[in-house]
Amino acid sequence: MSLKSVAARIFAWHVARKTAKWVREPHRTQDKVFRDLISTAAATEFGRDHKFSEIKNHADFVARVPIRDYEDLKPYVERSVAGEPDILWPGKPLYFAKTSGTTSGAKYIPITGPSIKYQVEASRDAILHYIHETGNSAFVDRKMIFLQGSPELAEKNGIKLGRLSGISAHYVPDYLQKNRLPSWETNCIEDWETKVNAIVEETQNEDMAVIAGIPSWVQMYFERLQQKTGKKVGELFKNFQLFIYGGVNYEPYRAKFEDLIGRRVDSIELFPASEGFFAYQDSQQEKGLLLLLNSGIFYEFVRADEFFDENPRRLLLKDVELGVNYVMIISTNAGLWAYNLGDTVQFISLTPYRVVVSGRIAHFISAFGEHVIAKEVEQAMQDAVAASNAQVNEFTVAPQITPETGELPYHEWLIEFSREPSDMEKFREVLDQSLQQQNSYYFDLIEGKVLQPLRISSIREGGFRDYMKSIGKLGGQNKVQRLYNDRSAADDILRFRAEA
Repeated sequence: MSLKSVAARIFAWHVARKTAKWVREPHRTQDKVFRDLISTAAATEFGRDHKFSEIKNHADFVARVPIRDYEDLKPYVERSVAGEPDILWPGKPLYFAKTSGTTSGAKYIPITGPSIKYQVEASRDAILHYIHETGNSAFVDRKMIFLQGSPELAEKNGIKLGRLSGISAHYVPDYLQKNRLPSWETNCIEDWETKVNAIVEETQNEDMAVIAGIPSWVQMYFERLQQKTGKKVGELFKNFQLFIYGGVNYEPYRAKFEDLIGRRVDSIELFPASEGFFAYQDSQQEKGLLLLLNSGIFYEFVRADEFFDENPRRLLLKDVELGVNYVMIISTNAGLWAYNLGDTVQFISLTPYRVVVSGRIAHFISAFGEHVIAKEVEQAMQDAVAASNAQVNEFTVAPQITPETGELPYHEWLIEFSREPSDMEKFREVLDQSLQQQNSYYFDLIEGKVLQPLRISSIREGGFRDYMKSIGKLGGQNKVQRLYNDRSAADDILRFRAEA
């Protein structure tokens, strides 16, 4: 065992011990974070406008600071982007993470010194918890790859801006730099397909042990490796043992990944975003992600079925329940206040607080009152794959409200198979039954003959990739949206339909 490997185990023990300390006192930890955030930002423009100096408790905060999304916070952000200090957080942000906005073009998410510190620590600690639990630290001596956006940063009024993954690339610790791939030059390639081909060239003969990225784009890398070498990924990289991912649920991809790799490997799930790093998988034995309560983020939760009410209740950790779909509201040391992240979560443990990401509050199907969420369709797909010999590359679901004359409406599942099920009808039935079992509203609509059972439209291999390329969202942190409440994307995706 190398000195680096031994040091990693010792460091992992210290980090696990530190985590256990705040895990034992979750409510006290969150109260301290809340008070620190309010006192630190009291003299900012936002703090003065919302009378932070008069806030003594959560009720005061709720009374003074309404829930906002990016559009609501935009006037403050624009002043920060213009270079004004002390707007949302003391001083100026170190960075802006530039992301695509939904209604007003680019979004600029502020990242401060304290917030990037916690982002980097959370990424590190997820791996260290894995080392502490499994005792496996040999991979620290081998090569690692992080599929991410370009680390090249632009500048606006003295503040650097770029994609979050590109910003994070500047914080890889020195002791990992010599193990890290791809090269800086390759990482800076903007065109995703060109970049993946270059990464294949750089890595195919290396001793890769850790591979990280969004599953759909890592899958593309694996497929290119197999095409180039004619070997399974696990055969090519004999010491590949850890896959780190975030952004989407891995389970619908797992069967395809294990086929590409040729064996099962351990995985660590992360829950990062430009707005903060919220949770990570701290155990291979427990389900769900440990909610990070000691990372400069104060959390509130609103039941998804109440979110669009005029005054929805904003719950603290002590008030949440298992299995309820909550919209997660955050206040952070980057200057986001009562900010609607858009993600929904469900708690699967209250001791400690562990969550699963259930979807997006804006991404659901309720064209007929069924309110189907991402977690439900992903579980249904997992059940259907498990009951068949199918392998799925990608999928999305949308309602068909106006089918052919005389037909009932239905949910259309657009699925790209890498291996179609031998019995497509059985696959469809398992999908539909699983969704009915999970969602009583959907069950009632099927039983009441308001909807007919779901239908499947097969998309040709590479079809979703071609669709993402056609809308300028191939690679990086972009993901296929799992659910649509209309036909805004489905009809475009159907252009890449498989031959009948």
